[in-house]
Amino acid sequence: MPWPTLITFIAYFLALMAIGLFFYRKSRNLEDYLLGGRGMGAWVTALSAQASDMSGWLLMGLPGAIYVSGLSDSWIAIGLFIGTVLNWWLVSGRLRIYTKNTNAITLPSFFEERFSDPTGLLRIVSACIILVFFTIYASSGLVAAGRLFESTFNVSFSTAVLTGGIIIILYTFLGGFLAVCWTDLFQGLLMILAIVVVPVVAFHNIGGTESIVESLDARNIARGFIPEGTAPLLAIFSAMAWGLGYFGQPHILVRFMGVQSLAKLRRSRVIATVWVAISLTGAVIIGMIGIGMFESLDIAQREHEKVFIYMIREMMGPWLGGIMLAAILSAIMSTIDSQLLVSSSALTEDLYRRIVRRKAGNREIMIIGRACVIVISIFALIMAMDPRDSILGIVAYAWGGFGAAFGPLVLFALFSRRTTWQSALLGMVVGTVVLVVWKHGPWGSMMYEIVPGFLANTVTILIADFFFPQTNPDILVQYRESTRI
Repeated sequence: MPWPTLITFIAYFLALMAIGLFFYRKSRNLEDYLLGGRGMGAWVTALSAQASDMSGWLLMGLPGAIYVSGLSDSWIAIGLFIGTVLNWWLVSGRLRIYTKNTNAITLPSFFEERFSDPTGLLRIVSACIILVFFTIYASSGLVAAGRLFESTFNVSFSTAVLTGGIIIILYTFLGGFLAVCWTDLFQGLLMILAIVVVPVVAFHNIGGTESIVESLDARNIARGFIPEGTAPLLAIFSAMAWGLGYFGQPHILVRFMGVQSLAKLRRSRVIATVWVAISLTGAVIIGMIGIGMFESLDIAQREHEKVFIYMIREMMGPWLGGIMLAAILSAIMSTIDSQLLVSSSALTEDLYRRIVRRKAGNREIMIIGRACVIVISIFALIMAMDPRDSILGIVAYAWGGFGAAFGPLVLFALFSRRTTWQSALLGMVVGTVVLVVWKHGPWGSMMYEIVPGFLANTVTILIADFFFPQTNPDILVQYRESTRI
């Protein structure tokens, strides 16, 4: 048992619990619990958005993919960077204004108010989609936590998953949005420290670029960017299509909704862009250095997804190594806590209050919301118990699900005055169905499923807008007022 690492982890856990307890009494109503009272500053907004985005796949899944396939999967990082920049510059400002003007505190409630849906179907269906894909998404983080604890403390995978899950549940349950955002600020700083320091030390120790190139030649993957049997342009396009997912990620979009002002948001854009550029570059470099350091990791046993953990063990001392390993845990926790909170909001605000008890008070909703965090966590824990699951594979499905279901809908909501609730509902349903069918059909290996899902959603909305154009004068006036930035 590495005692210095254990002590570091315990100190880290206690800090998270302290933050959760501190903000427990700060959450006086549902808007405080879910959006922090729309009072988040620039640094907290930026690092919270990016830390909640870059989960365990940043420090485990992506480096593992690079380790296996070489630079072919670096196109994923390029697509994610482009998607991040576009999301901050195109979506963040308009979404902040529009959700404030419509008094929406969740993405489904924004859809309902933005398109004036009299049936409630838009809100209910989108809440159900959030619950399904976030449960899948959260399970990927718990798998990553399981691999981290399993390899660090030599415990069983199931025990490791449960340990990580309980810690995350506790501080999310207590503090809500404020606790999640402030812990994400701390976790984002820790992640960037690890992703810069460890690769620099490892690169120097293995002998630089020459050693990496020799290892690539030895494994016969230096022949190009594209895996064997894949059309080059199609593979590049498919990998870069990860960037499309940003427009539909509720746990990222809710950060835009919670920022204090547009002035703070403009500063957040710059901070977030720099952070994500450094982080994605570091993740790719970690995978490439891993090729030179570890020649025989067992791919079937998913050891390649532990390449960063092994690198820390070999390069860092026990105390500094404990801090660097805590950074991996930060990446995992900073996403799961956000997913649990958004899923809880979908159950309470968008389903319980919409269907079960419309007149439910704030205290009742707060209790239901915290209970939902536990319920959703249990389902995610059950799904995460299979150690054979791939972190990046699970994330890809959930990420694609949100991108295909909500990405076009968010863009049309913010940039099209013609779109109606009928068009939005049809597009969301068609995009989701196409994504699921493509994923599980014979075409799944040809192209990332977000591409056909996103396109199907977009085309459906465009066609439906022709038959159901927006004529409600109140909606048109609101659109003009909410898109002036």
